Amino acid sequence: MNISMYQASVPRFVAVLGNLANILDKAQAHVEAKKIDPAVLPSFRLFPDMLPLKSQVQIACDTAKGLVARLAGIEIPVFEDTETTLPELKARVLRTIEFIASVTPAQIDGTEEKEIITRRGEKETRYTGIRFLLGHAIPNVYFHVTTAYNILRHNGVEIGKRDYLGNP
Repeated sequence: MNISMYQASVPRFVAVLGNLANILDKAQAHVEAKKIDPAVLPSFRLFPDMLPLKSQVQIACDTAKGLVARLAGIEIPVFEDTETTLPELKARVLRTIEFIASVTPAQIDGTEEKEIITRRGEKETRYTGIRFLLGHAIPNVYFHVTTAYNILRHNGVEIGKRDYLGNP
């Protein structure tokens, strides 16, 4: 059985980001129940040299929408990194889901060998579509969603494995 580039990307990212949105809801309920300043949790991190929760969510979203847009050959939507609260972070996740869910299988399937070029400052990296999907985007999205989960769990939000996995 073959799996398509679309099936390996869009539905998986919609699922994991949907789970992240639900986790952020639980974090918001935690903040409200414990009367925590709503601006505090998004700035928490696991270790001083790691990025905070808000950056973890932003990067997960940026990676998912960037991969889908690049494979589909369309502009990557730009989201400003201005979120400071859990509801704002959830809204970013939902905007990302809305964008990636709008892309069709016909736009992505068959892009295994498509050249993908990323640039960070002066550095340029070249990938094939399949290598970018499997070797960069999927691990990166899951890394940042997992780190967001861990930051919240570490700070007392009552979430567990089922929240992370959802209903795959």
